[in-house]
Amino acid sequence: MYKVLNLYAGIGGNRKLWTNVHVTAVEINSQIAEIYQDYFPDDKVIVADAHQYLLAHYKEYDFIWSSPPCETHSKIRRANVLNKNGVSAEAKYPDMTLYQEVIFLKNFMPHGKKWVVENVIPYYQPLIPAKKIGRHLFWTNFQIQNIKYKAKDRIDYVGMNKRFGFDLSKYSLNFKRKCLRNAVDPELGLHILNLALGRIDKVNAIQTTIFDILKE
Repeated sequence: MYKVLNLYAGIGGNRKLWTNVHVTAVEINSQIAEIYQDYFPDDKVIVADAHQYLLAHYKEYDFIWSSPPCETHSKIRRANVLNKNGVSAEAKYPDMTLYQEVIFLKNFMPHGKKWVVENVIPYYQPLIPAKKIGRHLFWTNFQIQNIKYKAKDRIDYVGMNKRFGFDLSKYSLNFKRKCLRNAVDPELGLHILNLALGRIDKVNAIQTTIFDILKE
């Protein structure tokens, strides 16, 4: 069975439809890690710094999914800093963890093993070219095909508690909406895993020869 490392796991949106894999999930927030463990009791869940865990354990897995913090890269935050949304936010340097991990995995991941780093479409030109699918950018060491699916609209929340089959109503969190918003669509998460492990159904994917590199 393939060994998969799910970094910055959140509540596990990307992982929800994965099957026949042994998953180790790393999440630094213990409350969020508890939710993840409730939904995926068979996964090994580690409360730790995902960035450092990657450095220490990257050789141990067949496939690594990493979703570093996106807040300082997002267009929404920039708009808030500029007060375009009527919301005030403090300006911050972009967190370079994202690019550190892309460069690290590209150069040190053992041959034959697969990786993907996922993040939002940033407010600036990406420093390293990436594949764009929906509201996400993906950096990988394997070819990504487009997927025929409709990204779930952000209004797909029920009382700020439910999305993608996750119900957070029983949990005492002050940031439920953020947890749900940050979750990757499970269909997209499965698509990426299938591509990495060679399981892709060609009927449900569109082969692309040129990556949709963001050129804004």
